[in-house]
Amino acid sequence: MSDLTEQWCERVRAAAEAGTPLQVRGGGTKDFYGRTPAGEVFDTRGHTGVASYEPTELVVTVRAGTPLAELEALVAERGQMLAFEPPHFGAGATVGGCVATGLSGPRRATAGALRDFVLGVRVIDGRGEVLSFGGQVMKNVAGYDVSRAITGSLGTLGVILDVSLKVLPRPVAETTLRFAIGEKEAIDRLNDWGGQPLPVSASAWADGALHLRLSGAEAAVRAAERKLGGEVLADDVAADLWQDIREQTDGYFSDVAPGEVLWRLSLPSSAAPVKLAGRQLIEWGGALRWLRSDAPAATIRDRVAALGGHATAFRGFDRAGDVFQPLPAPVMAIHRRLKQAFDPAGILNPGRLYDGI
Repeated sequence: MSDLTEQWCERVRAAAEAGTPLQVRGGGTKDFYGRTPAGEVFDTRGHTGVASYEPTELVVTVRAGTPLAELEALVAERGQMLAFEPPHFGAGATVGGCVATGLSGPRRATAGALRDFVLGVRVIDGRGEVLSFGGQVMKNVAGYDVSRAITGSLGTLGVILDVSLKVLPRPVAETTLRFAIGEKEAIDRLNDWGGQPLPVSASAWADGALHLRLSGAEAAVRAAERKLGGEVLADDVAADLWQDIREQTDGYFSDVAPGEVLWRLSLPSSAAPVKLAGRQLIEWGGALRWLRSDAPAATIRDRVAALGGHATAFRGFDRAGDVFQPLPAPVMAIHRRLKQAFDPAGILNPGRLYDGI
Protein backbone atom coordinates (compact mmCIF):
# COMPACT_ATOMS: atom_id res chain seq x y z
CA MET A 1 0.00 0.00 0.00
CA SER A 2 1.41 3.39 -0.99
CA ASP A 3 1.84 6.26 1.45
CA LEU A 4 -0.89 8.20 -0.35
CA THR A 5 -3.34 5.32 -0.11
CA GLU A 6 -2.60 4.95 3.60
CA GLN A 7 -3.19 8.69 4.08
CA TRP A 8 -6.49 8.42 2.29
CA CYS A 9 -7.54 5.42 4.38
CA GLU A 10 -6.73 7.32 7.55
CA ARG A 11 -8.73 10.32 6.36
CA VAL A 12 -11.77 8.15 5.65
CA ARG A 13 -11.47 6.44 9.03
CA ALA A 14 -11.27 9.80 10.79
CA ALA A 15 -14.26 11.12 8.84
CA ALA A 16 -16.29 8.02 9.68
CA GLU A 17 -15.49 8.35 13.37
CA ALA A 18 -16.41 12.05 13.38
CA GLY A 19 -19.41 11.63 11.07
CA THR A 20 -17.91 14.14 8.60
CA PRO A 21 -19.32 13.84 5.06
CA LEU A 22 -16.76 13.60 2.24
CA GLN A 23 -17.40 14.78 -1.30
CA VAL A 24 -15.34 12.34 -3.37
CA ARG A 25 -14.30 14.24 -6.48
CA GLY A 26 -11.94 13.99 -9.44
CA GLY A 27 -11.79 16.77 -12.02
CA GLY A 28 -15.28 18.00 -11.17
CA THR A 29 -16.44 17.94 -14.80
CA LYS A 30 -19.54 15.95 -13.85
CA ASP A 31 -20.42 17.79 -10.63
CA PHE A 32 -23.71 18.73 -12.31
CA TYR A 33 -24.82 15.08 -12.47
CA GLY A 34 -26.98 13.58 -9.76
CA ARG A 35 -28.18 15.27 -6.60
CA THR A 36 -26.26 18.14 -4.99
CA PRO A 37 -22.74 17.16 -3.82
CA ALA A 38 -22.14 17.61 -0.09
CA GLY A 39 -19.24 17.39 2.34
CA GLU A 40 -15.53 18.20 2.47
CA VAL A 41 -13.94 17.78 -0.95
CA PHE A 42 -11.89 14.58 -1.21
CA ASP A 43 -9.75 15.27 -4.30
CA THR A 44 -8.54 12.08 -6.01
CA ARG A 45 -6.38 13.74 -8.67
CA GLY A 46 -3.16 13.05 -6.77
CA HIS A 47 -3.43 9.32 -7.48
CA THR A 48 -2.34 9.16 -11.13
CA GLY A 49 -0.56 6.94 -13.60
CA VAL A 50 -0.94 3.71 -15.53
CA ALA A 51 -0.23 0.69 -13.35
CA SER A 52 -0.07 -1.73 -16.28
CA TYR A 53 -1.01 -1.89 -19.94
CA GLU A 54 -0.98 -5.07 -22.01
CA PRO A 55 -2.03 -4.12 -25.56
CA THR A 56 -1.94 -7.74 -26.72
CA GLU A 57 -4.31 -8.67 -23.87
CA LEU A 58 -6.55 -5.61 -24.48
CA VAL A 59 -6.37 -4.64 -20.78
CA VAL A 60 -5.20 -1.48 -19.03
CA THR A 61 -5.06 -0.84 -15.27
CA VAL A 62 -4.99 2.83 -14.34
CA ARG A 63 -5.15 4.91 -11.17
CA ALA A 64 -8.35 6.86 -10.59
CA GLY A 65 -6.89 10.38 -10.71
CA THR A 66 -5.37 9.88 -14.16
CA PRO A 67 -6.77 12.32 -16.75
CA LEU A 68 -9.17 10.49 -19.06
CA ALA A 69 -7.63 12.25 -22.06
CA GLU A 70 -4.19 10.82 -21.18
CA LEU A 71 -5.56 7.29 -21.03
CA GLU A 72 -7.32 7.66 -24.38
CA ALA A 73 -4.16 9.06 -25.95
CA LEU A 74 -2.10 6.17 -24.57
CA VAL A 75 -4.31 3.43 -25.99
CA ALA A 76 -4.74 5.35 -29.28
CA GLU A 77 -0.97 5.11 -29.81
CA ARG A 78 -1.44 1.34 -30.01
CA GLY A 79 -4.44 1.57 -32.34
CA GLN A 80 -6.91 0.91 -29.50
CA MET A 81 -9.77 2.75 -27.83
CA LEU A 82 -12.22 2.89 -24.95
CA ALA A 83 -15.08 1.50 -27.03
CA PHE A 84 -17.82 2.89 -24.76
CA GLU A 85 -16.74 6.43 -25.74
CA PRO A 86 -17.03 8.04 -22.28
CA PRO A 87 -17.96 11.72 -22.27
CA HIS A 88 -15.44 14.06 -20.65
CA PHE A 89 -17.59 17.18 -20.22
CA GLY A 90 -14.40 19.15 -19.63
CA ALA A 91 -10.60 19.01 -19.85
CA GLY A 92 -10.18 17.84 -16.25
CA ALA A 93 -12.11 14.58 -16.52
CA THR A 94 -10.49 11.67 -14.67
CA VAL A 95 -10.73 7.92 -15.06
CA GLY A 96 -12.21 7.60 -11.56
CA GLY A 97 -14.93 10.14 -12.35
CA CYS A 98 -15.63 8.36 -15.61
CA VAL A 99 -16.22 5.05 -13.79
CA ALA A 100 -18.07 6.63 -10.86
CA THR A 101 -20.64 8.27 -13.13
CA GLY A 102 -20.92 5.27 -15.43
CA LEU A 103 -21.77 7.34 -18.50
CA SER A 104 -21.21 6.00 -22.02
CA GLY A 105 -21.17 7.73 -25.39
CA PRO A 106 -22.57 7.15 -28.91
CA ARG A 107 -20.98 3.70 -29.42
CA ARG A 108 -22.64 2.23 -26.31
CA ALA A 109 -25.59 0.56 -28.09
CA THR A 110 -23.33 -1.66 -30.18
CA ALA A 111 -20.09 -1.92 -28.19
CA GLY A 112 -21.61 -2.11 -24.71
CA ALA A 113 -21.82 0.14 -21.66
CA LEU A 114 -18.90 1.30 -19.52
CA ARG A 115 -19.71 -1.30 -16.83
CA ASP A 116 -19.29 -4.04 -19.46
CA PHE A 117 -15.65 -2.99 -19.84
CA VAL A 118 -14.77 -2.79 -16.13
CA LEU A 119 -12.81 -5.93 -15.25
CA GLY A 120 -11.81 -4.98 -11.72
CA VAL A 121 -11.60 -2.13 -9.22
CA ARG A 122 -9.77 -1.33 -6.00
CA VAL A 123 -11.58 1.01 -3.60
CA ILE A 124 -11.44 2.44 -0.10
CA ASP A 125 -14.75 1.75 1.61
CA GLY A 126 -16.45 3.89 4.26
CA ARG A 127 -14.49 2.12 7.02
CA GLY A 128 -11.17 3.18 5.52
CA GLU A 129 -10.34 -0.34 4.31
CA VAL A 130 -8.93 -1.16 0.86
CA LEU A 131 -11.08 -3.67 -1.03
CA SER A 132 -10.35 -5.32 -4.39
CA PHE A 133 -12.94 -6.78 -6.74
CA GLY A 134 -12.56 -8.53 -10.10
CA GLY A 135 -9.19 -8.62 -11.81
CA GLN A 136 -7.57 -8.16 -15.20
CA VAL A 137 -9.26 -10.86 -17.27
CA MET A 138 -12.83 -11.27 -18.49
CA LYS A 139 -13.84 -14.50 -16.69
CA ASN A 140 -12.68 -13.95 -13.15
CA VAL A 141 -15.85 -13.41 -11.12
CA ALA A 142 -17.13 -15.88 -8.56
CA GLY A 143 -20.08 -14.60 -6.57
CA TYR A 144 -21.18 -10.98 -6.78
CA ASP A 145 -19.71 -8.82 -9.55
CA VAL A 146 -19.10 -5.84 -7.25
CA SER A 147 -17.04 -3.99 -9.87
CA ARG A 148 -20.24 -3.32 -11.75
CA ALA A 149 -21.98 -2.07 -8.62
CA ILE A 150 -19.17 0.44 -8.08
CA THR A 151 -19.56 1.63 -11.69
CA GLY A 152 -22.17 4.40 -11.77
CA SER A 153 -22.49 4.60 -7.97
CA LEU A 154 -21.27 8.24 -7.95
CA GLY A 155 -18.73 7.58 -5.22
CA THR A 156 -21.36 6.55 -2.67
CA LEU A 157 -19.86 3.08 -2.09
CA GLY A 158 -16.16 3.82 -2.05
CA VAL A 159 -13.23 5.96 -3.15
CA ILE A 160 -11.99 4.39 -6.37
CA LEU A 161 -8.23 3.83 -6.32
CA ASP A 162 -7.56 1.81 -9.48
CA VAL A 163 -9.62 0.33 -12.28
CA SER A 164 -8.86 -2.33 -14.89
CA LEU A 165 -10.57 -1.75 -18.23
CA LYS A 166 -10.94 -3.77 -21.38
CA VAL A 167 -9.92 -1.87 -24.52
CA LEU A 168 -10.68 -2.69 -28.16
CA PRO A 169 -8.95 -2.09 -31.51
CA ARG A 170 -9.97 1.03 -33.38
CA PRO A 171 -12.01 0.34 -36.53
CA VAL A 172 -10.14 0.30 -39.83
CA ALA A 173 -12.85 2.24 -41.67
CA GLU A 174 -15.64 4.57 -40.65
CA THR A 175 -18.28 6.62 -42.42
CA THR A 176 -21.44 8.52 -41.48
CA LEU A 177 -24.67 8.60 -43.47
CA ARG A 178 -27.50 11.15 -43.26
CA PHE A 179 -31.18 10.49 -43.93
CA ALA A 180 -33.98 13.09 -43.98
CA ILE A 181 -36.76 11.20 -42.15
CA GLY A 182 -39.19 11.70 -39.28
CA GLU A 183 -39.03 10.36 -35.74
CA LYS A 184 -41.26 7.28 -36.16
CA GLU A 185 -39.57 6.22 -39.39
CA ALA A 186 -36.13 6.71 -37.81
CA ILE A 187 -37.04 4.47 -34.84
CA ASP A 188 -38.45 1.81 -37.20
CA ARG A 189 -35.42 1.88 -39.47
CA LEU A 190 -32.96 1.72 -36.60
CA ASN A 191 -34.66 -1.34 -35.15
CA ASP A 192 -34.79 -2.98 -38.56
CA TRP A 193 -31.10 -2.30 -39.20
CA GLY A 194 -30.29 -3.50 -35.68
CA GLY A 195 -31.45 -6.96 -36.67
CA GLN A 196 -29.20 -7.10 -39.71
CA PRO A 197 -25.45 -7.83 -39.97
CA LEU A 198 -24.54 -4.17 -40.49
CA PRO A 199 -21.49 -2.47 -38.93
CA VAL A 200 -23.55 0.24 -37.20
CA SER A 201 -21.61 1.91 -34.38
CA ALA A 202 -23.73 4.99 -33.56
CA SER A 203 -26.97 6.73 -34.46
CA ALA A 204 -28.54 10.09 -33.73
CA TRP A 205 -31.86 11.56 -34.83
CA ALA A 206 -32.97 15.16 -34.27
CA ASP A 207 -35.05 17.72 -36.15
CA GLY A 208 -35.93 15.43 -39.06
CA ALA A 209 -32.41 14.14 -39.73
CA LEU A 210 -31.02 10.71 -38.86
CA HIS A 211 -27.26 10.22 -38.76
CA LEU A 212 -25.85 6.71 -38.83
CA ARG A 213 -22.20 5.82 -38.23
CA LEU A 214 -20.72 2.67 -39.76
CA SER A 215 -17.44 1.29 -38.38
CA GLY A 216 -15.41 -1.80 -39.08
CA ALA A 217 -13.56 -3.50 -41.91
CA GLU A 218 -13.27 -1.49 -45.11
CA ALA A 219 -15.26 -3.98 -47.18
CA ALA A 220 -18.06 -4.23 -44.62
CA VAL A 221 -18.42 -0.46 -44.26
CA ARG A 222 -18.49 0.14 -48.03
CA ALA A 223 -20.99 -2.67 -48.60
CA ALA A 224 -23.31 -1.27 -45.93
CA GLU A 225 -22.92 2.22 -47.34
CA ARG A 226 -24.07 1.00 -50.77
CA LYS A 227 -26.95 -0.98 -49.30
CA LEU A 228 -28.36 1.75 -47.06
CA GLY A 229 -27.90 4.79 -49.30
CA GLY A 230 -28.23 8.22 -47.75
CA GLU A 231 -25.92 11.22 -47.91
CA VAL A 232 -22.28 10.53 -47.01
CA LEU A 233 -20.81 13.13 -44.67
CA ALA A 234 -17.25 14.37 -45.04
CA ASP A 235 -14.94 12.73 -42.49
CA ASP A 236 -14.19 15.95 -40.61
CA VAL A 237 -17.86 16.92 -40.45
CA ALA A 238 -18.78 13.46 -39.17
CA ALA A 239 -16.02 13.50 -36.54
CA ASP A 240 -17.23 16.87 -35.24
CA LEU A 241 -20.82 15.65 -35.17
CA TRP A 242 -20.15 12.61 -32.99
CA GLN A 243 -17.73 14.52 -30.76
CA ASP A 244 -20.33 17.24 -30.18
CA ILE A 245 -22.99 14.67 -29.29
CA ARG A 246 -20.61 12.78 -27.01
CA GLU A 247 -19.54 15.92 -25.16
CA GLN A 248 -22.93 17.65 -25.37
CA THR A 249 -21.46 20.66 -27.17
CA ASP A 250 -23.96 20.20 -29.99
CA GLY A 251 -26.45 23.03 -30.29
CA TYR A 252 -29.27 20.78 -29.10
CA PHE A 253 -27.60 20.53 -25.69
CA SER A 254 -26.05 23.98 -25.46
CA ASP A 255 -29.17 25.96 -26.41
CA VAL A 256 -31.43 24.75 -23.60
CA ALA A 257 -33.93 27.52 -22.87
CA PRO A 258 -34.51 28.94 -19.37
CA GLY A 259 -37.01 26.78 -17.52
CA GLU A 260 -36.26 23.70 -19.61
CA VAL A 261 -34.84 20.52 -18.11
CA LEU A 262 -32.65 18.15 -20.11
CA TRP A 263 -34.07 14.68 -19.53
CA ARG A 264 -32.30 11.40 -20.24
CA LEU A 265 -34.97 8.85 -21.16
CA SER A 266 -33.97 5.19 -21.20
CA LEU A 267 -36.45 3.11 -23.20
CA PRO A 268 -36.74 -0.13 -25.15
CA SER A 269 -35.30 0.70 -28.57
CA SER A 270 -38.59 -0.14 -30.30
CA ALA A 271 -40.75 1.97 -27.97
CA ALA A 272 -43.20 4.30 -29.68
CA PRO A 273 -42.50 8.05 -29.89
CA VAL A 274 -42.81 9.59 -26.43
CA LYS A 275 -45.09 12.42 -27.62
CA LEU A 276 -44.08 14.84 -24.89
CA ALA A 277 -43.72 18.60 -25.18
CA GLY A 278 -40.21 19.70 -26.11
CA ARG A 279 -37.38 18.81 -28.48
CA GLN A 280 -35.75 15.39 -28.74
CA LEU A 281 -32.44 13.89 -29.76
CA ILE A 282 -32.54 10.10 -30.10
CA GLU A 283 -29.45 7.89 -29.74
CA TRP A 284 -28.55 4.25 -29.25
CA GLY A 285 -30.90 2.91 -31.92
CA GLY A 286 -33.90 4.39 -30.12
CA ALA A 287 -32.94 3.26 -26.60
CA LEU A 288 -31.69 6.68 -25.39
CA ARG A 289 -33.94 9.68 -25.97
CA TRP A 290 -32.86 13.10 -24.80
CA LEU A 291 -35.74 15.47 -24.14
CA ARG A 292 -35.59 19.22 -23.57
CA SER A 293 -38.87 20.12 -21.90
CA ASP A 294 -40.57 22.30 -19.32
CA ALA A 295 -43.28 19.68 -18.75
CA PRO A 296 -43.84 18.52 -15.14
CA ALA A 297 -41.55 15.73 -13.97
CA ALA A 298 -44.50 13.53 -13.07
CA THR A 299 -45.93 13.84 -16.59
CA ILE A 300 -42.62 12.85 -18.17
CA ARG A 301 -41.95 9.96 -15.81
CA ASP A 302 -45.47 8.58 -16.10
CA ARG A 303 -45.29 8.57 -19.89
CA VAL A 304 -41.83 7.02 -19.98
CA ALA A 305 -42.84 4.35 -17.44
CA ALA A 306 -45.87 3.51 -19.59
CA LEU A 307 -43.46 2.87 -22.47
CA GLY A 308 -41.33 0.55 -20.32
CA GLY A 309 -38.51 2.94 -19.41
CA HIS A 310 -37.27 5.42 -16.83
CA ALA A 311 -36.29 9.10 -16.80
CA THR A 312 -33.32 10.92 -15.30
CA ALA A 313 -33.20 14.70 -14.92
CA PHE A 314 -29.75 15.25 -16.44
CA ARG A 315 -29.38 19.04 -16.32
CA GLY A 316 -31.42 22.00 -15.13
CA PHE A 317 -33.51 20.19 -12.48
CA ASP A 318 -34.00 20.90 -8.77
CA ARG A 319 -31.13 18.77 -7.50
CA ALA A 320 -32.58 18.47 -4.02
CA GLY A 321 -35.43 16.42 -5.52
CA ASP A 322 -35.71 13.13 -7.38
CA VAL A 323 -33.06 13.50 -10.06
CA PHE A 324 -33.14 9.77 -10.75
CA GLN A 325 -36.27 7.72 -11.30
CA PRO A 326 -37.90 6.98 -7.92
CA LEU A 327 -37.39 3.31 -7.08
CA PRO A 328 -39.94 0.76 -5.90
CA ALA A 329 -39.65 0.13 -2.15
CA PRO A 330 -38.04 -3.35 -2.45
CA VAL A 331 -35.36 -2.05 -4.84
CA MET A 332 -34.70 0.98 -2.64
CA ALA A 333 -34.25 -1.33 0.34
CA ILE A 334 -31.53 -3.20 -1.57
CA HIS A 335 -29.78 0.10 -2.34
CA ARG A 336 -29.88 1.09 1.31
CA ARG A 337 -28.47 -2.25 2.46
CA LEU A 338 -25.67 -1.99 -0.10
CA LYS A 339 -24.84 1.52 1.10
CA GLN A 340 -24.88 0.31 4.72
CA ALA A 341 -22.52 -2.55 3.90
CA PHE A 342 -19.94 -0.36 2.16
CA ASP A 343 -20.36 2.90 4.05
CA PRO A 344 -22.02 2.29 7.46
CA ALA A 345 -21.39 5.86 8.66
CA GLY A 346 -22.91 7.30 5.47
CA ILE A 347 -20.02 9.72 4.84
CA LEU A 348 -19.17 9.04 1.17
CA ASN A 349 -21.00 11.41 -1.20
CA PRO A 350 -24.12 11.28 0.98
CA GLY A 351 -27.41 11.80 -0.84
CA ARG A 352 -25.83 11.98 -4.30
CA LEU A 353 -28.09 9.23 -5.69
CA TYR A 354 -31.14 9.34 -3.44
CA ASP A 355 -31.98 10.77 -0.04
CA GLY A 356 -29.68 8.99 2.39
CA ILE A 357 -27.75 7.12 -0.31
